[in-house]
Amino acid sequence: MDIIKSIEHEQLKNKIPELKVGNTVRVHVRIKEGNKERIQVFEGIIIKVQGGGVNQTFTVRKISYGVGVEKTFLVHSPLVEKVELVRVGKARRAKLFYLRDRVGKSAKTKEKVGARIEDREIVIKEDLAEEPTETETVEEGAIVEENTTETTPVEEVAKTEETPVSEEKVEKESNEVKAPEEAPAIETEKVEVQETVDTVKEEPVEKVEEKPE
Repeated sequence: MDIIKSIEHEQLKNKIPELKVGNTVRVHVRIKEGNKERIQVFEGIIIKVQGGGVNQTFTVRKISYGVGVEKTFLVHSPLVEKVELVRVGKARRAKLFYLRDRVGKSAKTKEKVGARIEDREIVIKEDLAEEPTETETVEEGAIVEENTTETTPVEEVAKTEETPVSEEKVEKESNEVKAPEEAPAIETEKVEVQETVDTVKEEPVEKVEEKPE
C-alpha cells in the first residue's frame, strides 16, 4: 500500500450514511465559535453525490426565505456529526440541477409513498478490536506451552503407580508393621492386676469380739 493511501485509510470513518440523490436529509454539523462548539442542523434535498474515498462529497439544497442555499459536505469529515433521513424522494437523474430553476412545490422531488424512513449505514472498515493482535497470539502460544509442560509430570506419576510390587516386599512390609513388644507388655499388666486382687483377698479380717451383757 502506498504512503498516501495508508494515510487516507486512517482518516476514513468506519461507517458512513447511505446517501441517495433526491432524498431530504437533516445534516448535523459542528461549528466552532471561539472556545465553544455547537451543532447546527441543515435540512434540504441531496442534489448530487460525487467523488470517492476521503474526497467523497454530497451537496444539499434548500430554499430559505425565497432564496436557494446550497452546501457541500465531506462525507468523512469529523465536523459532520450525523445525517438523518427525513423523506424519500423520486429521482431519475444523478444530479438534480434542474431544481435551481424552479420555484415552490416544483422545486422539490416527489415523495415515494410507503417508503421506509431508515438511517442506513455503509460499513467501510471493520473495528480494530475484532482483529486479533500479534501480542494476543504470542500469549496464546505461551499458554499452550505451559499446559504441555504441566501434563508431563502427571504422566510419569501415573506410570510409577502402575508398576507391580513383588510379593516378597509386601510380606516384609507387613512383618515390619507388626510390633512384637506390645503383646508382653499387655500380659505383664494383666499379671500385676491379678496380684493386686490376691493381696486384697489375703488381708486378714479383724474379728469383732462380742461383749458379754
